[in-house]
Amino acid sequence: MTSARELLGRTFSAFAVPNFRLYFTGQVISVSGSWMQRVAQAWLVLELTGSGSAVGAVTAFQFLPILLLAPFGGLIADRMDKRRVLYVTQTMAGVTAATLGMLVLTDVVQLWMVFALALVHGTVGSFDNPARHAFVMEMVGRSRLTNAVGLNSVLMNTARIIGPAAGGALIVTVGIGICFLINSVSYLFFIGALLMMRSREIERTEPEPRRRRQLREALAYVRSEPVLYVPLVMMGMIGLLTYEFEVVLPLMARFTFGGGADTFGIMFAVMGLGSVCGGLYTAVRGDQPGRTMIWLAYALGGVVTATALAPTLWVAYVALFWVGMSATAFFTLGNSVIQLNSAPEKRGRVIALRTAAILGSRPLGAPIVGWIGEHLGPRFALGLGALAAFGVAVWAHRWLVGYERSREARPAEAAG
Repeated sequence: MTSARELLGRTFSAFAVPNFRLYFTGQVISVSGSWMQRVAQAWLVLELTGSGSAVGAVTAFQFLPILLLAPFGGLIADRMDKRRVLYVTQTMAGVTAATLGMLVLTDVVQLWMVFALALVHGTVGSFDNPARHAFVMEMVGRSRLTNAVGLNSVLMNTARIIGPAAGGALIVTVGIGICFLINSVSYLFFIGALLMMRSREIERTEPEPRRRRQLREALAYVRSEPVLYVPLVMMGMIGLLTYEFEVVLPLMARFTFGGGADTFGIMFAVMGLGSVCGGLYTAVRGDQPGRTMIWLAYALGGVVTATALAPTLWVAYVALFWVGMSATAFFTLGNSVIQLNSAPEKRGRVIALRTAAILGSRPLGAPIVGWIGEHLGPRFALGLGALAAFGVAVWAHRWLVGYERSREARPAEAAG
């Protein structure tokens, strides 16, 4: 039997790397602030307009640049020192958050300003996200990557508990504007962590030299590797229609259960608690085959269906816990599969395609889900997401069965 000490050592093995400990600490604070801003931004738009379509639209503005620019962000990550890229992106994100906070506090904010700053924030994220994810491999190496990705997921989702809960409480007590200002300060902690890292312990990937058609080369590479494109398609479809909780949950809190910003914050926090458990699951289990991703997609479809059918708020809370757990395990596993199976010199661009698949699909999905949530009801919007998860799971399952049969047939043909 595995002892408790061995289990703990395996669960937190990436913490043996000092640079990763700094990264983790800085990110806990920074990402908590980011989640606080996401809750505050959605509620701000809902207060300004009362429209689910407008909430979907601001999400679309925030993630549209990722759809268009993330591949270029991945190319920059492959060509440049990733830590230097993060200095710039984190600083710009902090300035954007502070600007929105001041606009709210001075009572001059208008909807178009929120949309414009969401667009700027998304542009910064297009370059930040690929560099930040690719930087993990340089800190911990290949042997600890899956564990580090799992722990990073725990980090992100611990922040999802802290940020939305704090954001909901702050909105009710002191107002929305303070949330944005706190987020702007939180970026300084991550920048400080980057500054404190030991450069000699970072295994920097050799920068990719400039040449023509590098983005096209990355696309062709992914298309030629089923172990990359199947997870990417799965994550893209679920990101498109299932993972639109920033759009659906404020509508569900207000219009389905008659709650306020605090209810919305608790919904996100409960989902975040489940996400922490999902991240710990993947950190403990380590590498997982692609089949596990498929079963997790089925599970996600089931628990999203349960949320859509929840008769009371407390039942919805319980269902959202399982939504968070299954969704995080699914996306974390997908991230590990992508990084472990990517060539080092192309990793930044492949991660950027993953970012575009998950986040870049949201400008397309958010307005659809927002319109359905406003005109047909939040339960129908969640139902659409459940159908998307089931559908892509069935597609991937059929592909995997066919792929395994073809592999079994090859030795038989060779023997014949």
